[in-house]
Amino acid sequence: MNEAMNNLLTRRSCRKYKPDMLPQEVLDEILKAGTYAASGHGTQNPIMIAVTDKEMRDRLSKLNAKIFGKPDIDPFYGAPVVVIVLADKKYPTYVYDGSLAMGNLMLAAHAIGVASCWIHRAKEVFDSEEGKELKKHWGVPEEYIGVGHCVLGYHDCEYPTAKPRKDGFVIRV
Repeated sequence: MNEAMNNLLTRRSCRKYKPDMLPQEVLDEILKAGTYAASGHGTQNPIMIAVTDKEMRDRLSKLNAKIFGKPDIDPFYGAPVVVIVLADKKYPTYVYDGSLAMGNLMLAAHAIGVASCWIHRAKEVFDSEEGKELKKHWGVPEEYIGVGHCVLGYHDCEYPTAKPRKDGFVIRV
């Protein structure tokens, strides 16, 4: 099996991370892959906010946990890096474009030995008043909608194995 196929078939979400920060060059490589995600008509409309500041990361975790209805948990599983993917809602493909960027981030991370997980509720976080203020502070236009949080770090657990694929996943016509 070639390296790309192996990467596609072996990536899994990690839900327990070491606190160790990723080296800047490692994070940059992952982010670069996110910028190469396919987008409708090649618009490249998603943007990524790479959060490595622990105070901001913890603030985002609390916002996410509050929306989740579980304010006492860390929905980012201790991951030291959070990459927020937002996309411009004026494009009809914005959710798909942002989702492809999320996929590229997770696959690139796996390819270079970094664990990842897609954490939901970015839309709700950045629709909140505090989220809108953060976007404004970061210079992100109001029309950008949260698609996902990609948490990154080194796994602090046994790497998950794949569940069996469900019957009927593929229909051939």
